[in-house]
Formats: sequence, structure tokens, C-alpha cells
Amino acid sequence: MVISSSPQPPPSQALLHFLRHQLGLSESALAMGIRHSEVEQAPMPVVLWRFGLINLEQFEQVLDWQEQQT
Repeated sequence: MVISSSPQPPPSQALLHFLRHQLGLSESALAMGIRHSEVEQAPMPVVLWRFGLINLEQFEQVLDWQEQQT
């Protein structure tokens, strides 16, 4: 379990769109990621990777995408 000391913001609609359309995650995978990221207060990409819903390469793609968004 990953637990952060500070609450994480909910994932943006843009991130959910990226995960859905670029990485092909299902609605149930996204729902599980959202639920566990809230419970664990952990970033959603970390939760998705930890549960094996995305691999390391996909995790890096998400981080690269997030970096481009700022």
C-alpha cells in the first residue's frame, strides 16, 4: 500500500481521457484507480502501476504526458 501524508487531488478529466484513449484503460480500471488513490492518498498513476493496470513503460508515458501539461 502506498500512503501519502497529504491528500491527492482527484485526477483531471484530461488525465482520465489520456488513460482511456491513449493507454486503453477500461472504465472499471479507472474507477478502481480513482477509488484506491483516494483511500491511499496516492497519485493515481502510481496506484495503476502498483496494481499492474499499466506497465512501467506506460507509467513513464503518463509521467511524460503530465510533465507536458504543466
